Amino acid sequence: MFDSFTLVTICVSFLVAGVVKGVIGLGLPIVSVALLTVFVGLQNALALLLIPALCTNVWQGSVGRNAKPLIKAIWPFLTLATLFVGVGTLTLTRVDLPLLSAFLGLVLLIYASTNMAGFQIVINDKQNKWLGPLLGVLNGTITGMTGASAIPGVIYFQARGLHRDEMIQAMGILFALSTASLAISLGGNGLLNRDLGVISAFALIPSIAGMLIGQKIRNKLSESLFRKIFFIALMLLGIYIILSAKPWA
Repeated sequence: MFDSFTLVTICVSFLVAGVVKGVIGLGLPIVSVALLTVFVGLQNALALLLIPALCTNVWQGSVGRNAKPLIKAIWPFLTLATLFVGVGTLTLTRVDLPLLSAFLGLVLLIYASTNMAGFQIVINDKQNKWLGPLLGVLNGTITGMTGASAIPGVIYFQARGLHRDEMIQAMGILFALSTASLAISLGGNGLLNRDLGVISAFALIPSIAGMLIGQKIRNKLSESLFRKIFFIALMLLGIYIILSAKPWA
């Protein structure tokens, strides 16, 4: 299905994405889809990330003692974020792919910019009753369109005041549910095939290797410095994808 150069590129992309996830706890879908979109297109990129993203996030979401209280606290958000992935996936067969690729670039820019600016909001319990479900709908739709489950989920978790361990586990739960829903949605829309499934399974190896490397880097490199470098690179990558997609052409 892919030539040798593309297969090597896929491995390197997941290795890099795994390193990022190992260091900061998220980023495997965002980085892998962003890199792969340039070489294999958005539809194939979404299919390839499924097994690495699902396996690594199930592990991340299951580690710790916060799963039950987290699910109880944010279940409306999680439920809608999972269900609305299908809505976003429908656009893959109905909207021009250059436009979707450009949207992915825009998502990357927003995500990186808000993190670089240290943007934080606070959502109290009263606001959470209506804002949580609304953000869940938005999160699911964006996941279906781009494979990126972090926006606005991570901002929502921060706004709810989750501490570090809760944040990491909540992200794992969200990403695992979103990835499972994405797999079902892509399959239902005829965007998966056996070849992509085999390559996705193989991509789990460099993903795990990257996570192990990332964990070692975390112990040696200032996380704040790495985050700055990461988000600057993500902003540049977002700009590159937008310019490459040429949605205005």
